[in-house]
Amino acid sequence: MSYDCCEGQRPVKFSRRYFIKQGGIAMVGLSTMPAFLQRAIAATPASGKKQLVVLFQRGAADGLNIVVPFAEPNYYRMRPSIAIPEPRRGGADCAVDLDGFFGLHPSLAALAPIFHEKELAIVHAAGSPDPTRSHFDAQDFMESGTPGLKATEDGWLNRALVSVPVENASPFRAVAIGANLPRMLRGSAAAIALPDVKQFKVMAQNSSMNHVAEGGFEAMYAQTVDHALRGTGTETFEAIDMLRKSDPGKYQPENGADYGKSRLGQSLQQIGQLLKADIGTEVLFVDSGGWDNHVNEGGVQGQLANLLRDLGQGMAAFRHDMGDRMENIVFVTMSEFGRTAKENGNRGTDHGHANCMFVMGGNVKGGKVYGRWPGLNEGQLNEGRDLTLTTDFRSVLGEILSGHLSVRDLSPVFPNFSNDPQKFSGLLRS
Repeated sequence: MSYDCCEGQRPVKFSRRYFIKQGGIAMVGLSTMPAFLQRAIAATPASGKKQLVVLFQRGAADGLNIVVPFAEPNYYRMRPSIAIPEPRRGGADCAVDLDGFFGLHPSLAALAPIFHEKELAIVHAAGSPDPTRSHFDAQDFMESGTPGLKATEDGWLNRALVSVPVENASPFRAVAIGANLPRMLRGSAAAIALPDVKQFKVMAQNSSMNHVAEGGFEAMYAQTVDHALRGTGTETFEAIDMLRKSDPGKYQPENGADYGKSRLGQSLQQIGQLLKADIGTEVLFVDSGGWDNHVNEGGVQGQLANLLRDLGQGMAAFRHDMGDRMENIVFVTMSEFGRTAKENGNRGTDHGHANCMFVMGGNVKGGKVYGRWPGLNEGQLNEGRDLTLTTDFRSVLGEILSGHLSVRDLSPVFPNFSNDPQKFSGLLRS
């Protein structure tokens, strides 16, 4: 990102790194810099800040066809028409072998190199212990971080931010890509929703900057839960104006990364852009819909395959685009519950229980499928129909928050849950 300062009539562009490298606060002068930039430079180092990206797959993704237990005979018995063929058959229409037991859906082939380079880990048979099959309740429980308890008002990710206070935090500390602030980010810590970075425009029609032209600022302003931010609208306008001046429509991903044209891919590209802008962003959220495939889910081809192609391309592009920055980034996926182990009569699957989670990052101990595999025999299934849960999602997230974002006390983040570090899976290198 660059910022425009004026030298006579000619604008001069300075990058944030230039300010820091050259001792820019003294050189340029505080009087020429907006308060937001002063705070961002003072509070945020140019490198080394740990960042977290959370992707929610809404609709209950089919974990058994995403990370395929191809060495489990019962998998093929229960899914005669939508099962993914085992790798030994060869060709592009088979599962991509990970470890001799599990394989990726072929539409996720772009993630296989990242797995084998040990920057992608998978946790199978993971999810919420609550037995609900309601999308609304299950999503609410996973976003609040309190399964079975509807009275929780804030989200686990917001509580994690509260537990690691930052002096002079950036208005962009926690960002959701979308029109609405998700349940996960609601609470007392500052968090905003950005519908589309490329369309942000600010027009100040008077000195108090009370008039907004376009770009969805009203939506962002209405969604924020930070009362302090509401009281400093001018700084918020300055921050958004900086995003506008960076000309986000001309953003060029690095290292040959191609996010594709899907909504998810474009959202991940905007996340990458915000992270590279170095404006104090620590936590980012994005969701992906369409995973509730009761009818014609498909196997190698079909609705699920199309969704996974966008997911795989987007995640792989993000990893390549970030380059060395991935050392400080963890990217985690989650969905409210999985699907039934057996396919239904409509070549689809119904609401299930346990699922799989992806954890990607430079500090991730990848190349492994974590979690105890419960098996798919009739007596091993949850309620006789679903993959049984063996890893609570709060344990996965707790390890990430503790080891990556330095959350020292997880009890306020996940109340009434014993998140014992001694029982963590070992997803992170340090």
